[in-house]
Amino acid sequence: MTNRHNGAPQRRQTQRLPALVAIVIACLLTACAEEPLPQRRMNRSDCLRSIDVDHLPEALRRCDAVVAAFPKDPGPLNDRFLLFTLADKDAAACQDIRKAAALARALPPREMDHQLRHDLALRLADCPSAPGGLTSPQATGAPKQGTPGGAAPQRKGATGH
Repeated sequence: MTNRHNGAPQRRQTQRLPALVAIVIACLLTACAEEPLPQRRMNRSDCLRSIDVDHLPEALRRCDAVVAAFPKDPGPLNDRFLLFTLADKDAAACQDIRKAAALARALPPREMDHQLRHDLALRLADCPSAPGGLTSPQATGAPKQGTPGGAAPQRKGATGH
């Protein structure tokens, strides 16, 4: 009789051991499961984040998403202007800077960064009033015709001296 009673607890422990091992392994596997990393939230300054000139189309696609995410912010349009300029897409660059300037005019002066307002004014001045791109001598950096290095020609007096 004692043999029967002594053998029963040992058999139950032997049967429980594989179940316990299976539970421990399942817990370890679920604890070690890799969770996907949270996506980084889009930022207004993402247009010019890590630009590689050899991959401008990729940078432009990223910037298009930023412009779409912040449609009333002139900053991303100003940044995309730079990318379009690097890609030799002057007409698109000027179109963006015109939109950015219009958005900036609609904002109260205290709500917009002073440097951005200054950048917009300079870039807008480089774009011709008619669509088409950066074609003025000031925009391309070329000197004005008939002047050495863009300097104003010196005029001689009425006597020619």
